[in-house]
Amino acid sequence: MKGRPMGATHDDYLSGLPDDKRAALEKLRRSIKAAAPRAEECISYQLPAFRLDGKVLVLFGATAKRCSFFPGSGTAVAAHRDDLRGYRTSKGTIRFDADKPLPATLVRKIVKYRIAENAAQQQHAADGAMRRR
Repeated sequence: MKGRPMGATHDDYLSGLPDDKRAALEKLRRSIKAAAPRAEECISYQLPAFRLDGKVLVLFGATAKRCSFFPGSGTAVAAHRDDLRGYRTSKGTIRFDADKPLPATLVRKIVKYRIAENAAQQQHAADGAMRRR
């Protein structure tokens, strides 16, 4: 796999991956859809992403060596630190090997966290707008 796969859709992106990474990311995709059935698939930062109520919720992708799940906020990784033991993480990224995909229950937990986080941010913004009137 040379460079990052490109595509206008999730299917385009995934079709450019080796079988093992494609299978791991398809599993991740299904888990995200199950946790956020109203979210729409999109491409953001040249990566497959899910958007809910106009805001990016989560993203995912692959590099030459591993797969990555981007929860869309640094707080999501920190909030699930105990559940993420055994995975390589940074502030906004969870990296995993294709042969050790993220468990569906953990993905759903993180996606639900992000839904709540985005809703709270939207409510906070709405409250601020009301106070400024």
